[in-house]
Amino acid sequence: MSNDKKTKPIPSHVAIIMDGNGRWAKKQNKERFFGHQAGAESARVITETAAEIGIEYLTLYAFSKENWRRPKQEVYSLMNLLINAVNDNLETLIQKNIKVLIIGDMQTLPDDVRTAVEKTITSTAKNTGLTLIIALNYSSRWEITNAVQKIAEKIQNKQLKPDDISEKIISQHLNTKDIPDPDLLIRTSGEYRISNFLLWQLSYSELYFTNTLWPDFRRQQFLNAIDDYRNRERRFGKTSEQLKQTNLNN
Repeated sequence: MSNDKKTKPIPSHVAIIMDGNGRWAKKQNKERFFGHQAGAESARVITETAAEIGIEYLTLYAFSKENWRRPKQEVYSLMNLLINAVNDNLETLIQKNIKVLIIGDMQTLPDDVRTAVEKTITSTAKNTGLTLIIALNYSSRWEITNAVQKIAEKIQNKQLKPDDISEKIISQHLNTKDIPDPDLLIRTSGEYRISNFLLWQLSYSELYFTNTLWPDFRRQQFLNAIDDYRNRERRFGKTSEQLKQTNLNN
């Protein structure tokens, strides 16, 4: 990755759809769980790399609400892997000053998973480096529906008026209310879908798709994605000329 950060800043917030564990395992003639284990190692490497290069927020799509439809044994294995991952990496997270947050439906997670995750959140709450956001039991449509329900309840209780509803109000009722929107979304494994992930928050995000399967997506692949982002022009509805003029004025 080049060091010209003044003219080509790194993204503040990167979100990743970690895809391809099952296909990776199949290529190795192994069970799907081996792919998930290798994927967990990629998550560790990418998290540490993000912290090292100065990214402020990293969101990993770990388990969606739709993933409950998978075979029961696979879901059970994924939950155990998650528990082991958060427990085994807790000391490292503390040492590297990484703060952990969760977005998703925590209430319907198995008790042992929720206990392990809550311990990690509490233990890293005072850390001031990278904020690692794990999307767990998450669905963007669920999140938006939940936000609408909360807003409707406030209107019913006369805490809000319909005319008060704005983009800001909606954002404040999402799971990500205190988190800036992603600058960059990465999806691995050659799929070109958002898959019910951060639909509201990705409105102006740059999208990066790679054929690399998640277990093979490590430090260099991540840095390549960051460099690709740094070479893009983010206009947010403006023209290139307007952006150039703004930069000159600054």
